[in-house]
Amino acid sequence: MNQDLDVKHNFADLGDVLIHYVMAGAGPAIVLLHGWPQTWWEWRHIIPSLAMNYTVIAPDLRGLGDSSRPLNGYDKKTVANDIWRLVNEILGYKSFFLVGHDWGGPTAYALAAAHPEAVEKMVILDVTIPGCGGDFSEGGRRWHHQFHSTPDLAEALTQGREGIYLSWFYRTFAYKPDSITNEDLKEYLRTYVQPGAMRAGFSYYRAIPQDIEDNKKNIQKMKLPMPVLAIGGGVSYPNGRGRGKQTSESLARVADNVTGEVFDYCGHFIPEEAPSRLNDSLARFFAE
Repeated sequence: MNQDLDVKHNFADLGDVLIHYVMAGAGPAIVLLHGWPQTWWEWRHIIPSLAMNYTVIAPDLRGLGDSSRPLNGYDKKTVANDIWRLVNEILGYKSFFLVGHDWGGPTAYALAAAHPEAVEKMVILDVTIPGCGGDFSEGGRRWHHQFHSTPDLAEALTQGREGIYLSWFYRTFAYKPDSITNEDLKEYLRTYVQPGAMRAGFSYYRAIPQDIEDNKKNIQKMKLPMPVLAIGGGVSYPNGRGRGKQTSESLARVADNVTGEVFDYCGHFIPEEAPSRLNDSLARFFAE
């Protein structure tokens, strides 16, 4: 791990789950939610820039990173409530900015839908919202959604091969595969080879039917009122797997005030492939 990154590591005991999180900086709070197959470490290029003006809070989501790995609770409504309890009850923030990438995006949406008064602005990176009316799995093109949803099989086929399996995603979903270095890979694998980590990651996909049901109820009830910035990676198949305009189109179905951006020469892993451009976009959006 990069020892030069100036963050403080903490743990929050929420009863059924122990959440690991890092903090840096001072000022208004910004919460960064990572995706799969990643941890808080995906924000390593983003935290120093934001920390100059904000208090940055980057948790490891339930089951992932150095957080504990309960058997249940991977629907995004429950995962979002973990984050709410951490930020509001334990850290004491009544309002904050929110950024979510990959599964961190639907988690951020669930949090914003549950507490719209608390989320001042929200940024969603290269993901769509299950149940919004779009095609979350692109007609099966994102084959791993179904594979990960298959009980026991995904665990059996990846056990002892976590490095092979996860490395395929880091290389193939990125337009710039060297954005995730061998040292970064070691840090991710440090947690994903631990007992229960792969099962927990697959559980995020197994909860999709529940997510769709929960999100449809939220969408029927209201559209999100806060400003939303939706950014997609501009390079898709065969290398990149960026969502392009899908991200902003999805968020426009669930929020009233959406600004869309597409980052060219960038695949799925926006915080690592295009950190300078993302830092500029975040600084501009949060300052407006």
